[in-house]
This record gives sequence, structure tokens and C-alpha cells, in this order.
Amino acid sequence: MFRDIFYTIIGFLRTLGAFQLFSLRILANSPSIFVRRFSLVVKQVFNAGAMSLVIIMVSAFFVGGVLGLQGYSNLSKFNAEDSVGAFAAFSLLKELGPVITALLFAGRAGTALSSEIGLMKATDQLSAMEMMATDPLRRVLVPRFLGGVISMPLLVAIFNVIGLFGAHVVAVGLLGVDTGAFWQQMQATLTLPDVYEGILKSVVFGFVASLLAVWEGYNAVPTAEGVGKATTRTVVITAIAVLILDFMITAAML
Repeated sequence: MFRDIFYTIIGFLRTLGAFQLFSLRILANSPSIFVRRFSLVVKQVFNAGAMSLVIIMVSAFFVGGVLGLQGYSNLSKFNAEDSVGAFAAFSLLKELGPVITALLFAGRAGTALSSEIGLMKATDQLSAMEMMATDPLRRVLVPRFLGGVISMPLLVAIFNVIGLFGAHVVAVGLLGVDTGAFWQQMQATLTLPDVYEGILKSVVFGFVASLLAVWEGYNAVPTAEGVGKATTRTVVITAIAVLILDFMITAAML
């Protein structure tokens, strides 16, 4: 038992050290790729961001609608129905917008990145690049990492806008909340630090989700089973990391 525990700890420390070195390599090569190969980054922004718009917008509308229903139902007990807009804005901008977008990003774009890189490794495409004196980390991994980092804040902004629209449709259109009160209460209570907290979370979540996706894909076992396991690990580890970081950032901002 003690031997198994020892080797488990050693394996975890080795993986952690390799991940840190991998992260440093990604960060060291990011500025040059962003300047010299900007077209590759734009292509990956499209693949990771634009291709995720449908699921982001549909989810955001119904999340906003649920916030409108729940906010009206609970606030009406205190005769504060006019604060539904503020309730929805706080929930979306500070918490639900970044977290749900990161989870959806991991489920759609993160798995796509991980499986794509893992398949390239399984079919020896990365090895072929190395034989042609092309660093696959610079040519393949870094543009995909930057594309995810740039896409996440944009997707969170779209999620928040569509979510507020959904809350407005439900609260004002269906439940009869006054339009002026809906937006006025939101503007009166929402402050810049609240917005900054959501922006910070979106950037951090985009960094973590993209880095974990390219890491899992690059280190996947070059078999069909290995690629599948790497894709599954991408979603699971990203979800856990996002929720832990969400708690830490929220506690720090308080």
C-alpha cells in the first residue's frame, strides 16, 4: 500500500512538473506566434469561438430566462419585482456568464482541440513536422492556445448580452415587470468592480481551458482509445479547475 502511494505521488509530481514546463514553453512562444503568424491565430479564433456561438447563444437565452423566472418568483415575496434586472445582471456578469461559458467551451471547443491534436499525434503528423525541422508546439499548439484565450472573453460577453435579453423577455414580456425599472435598477446597482470580476474570470478560464486542452491532446496516447481518454480528461479536469478557480477569484475579489 505504501509503495503504491509513493509511486502515485511521484507520478503526480512528474506530471505537474512536465505541465509547468509545457506551460512555460507555450507562454514563451506565444508573443512571436501572435505577431508573425497572426493568420493562424485568427483561424483558431474562428474555430474555437465562432463555431461555438450557437450553443453559447441558445444556452445564454434560456439561462437568462430562468433567471428572470426565478428572480421574479423570489423577489415578489419581498415586493421587489423591479430588481429582477439587477438580480439577472449580477448573476450573469459575476458568476453564471464566465462559469457556464467556460464549461460549454470545454465541452465543445476544448474537446475539439484535444481530439484534433491527439489525432495528429496518432497519425504521426507531429512527428513528420519534427522531421521537417518544424516545431509542432509553435506551429500547432500555440495558435490553438491563443485562439482559445482570445475567444473566451468574447464568448462570455455574448453570453451575458443574450442572457440579459432572455431575462428581459421573460420578466418584462411575460411577467409584466416595468421596462424602465428593469434597466434602471440594473444600472443603479451594478458597478465597475462587478464587471471587472467577470472579465478577470473570463480571461483566467480561457487561459486554463485552452492550456489543458492542448496539453491533453499533445500528451495523449497515440491510439484511438488514448485520444478518447484524453478528450474525456479535458472536459473533467477543465470543469474541476474552472470551479476551483471561480471560488478562489470570488473569495479574492471580496
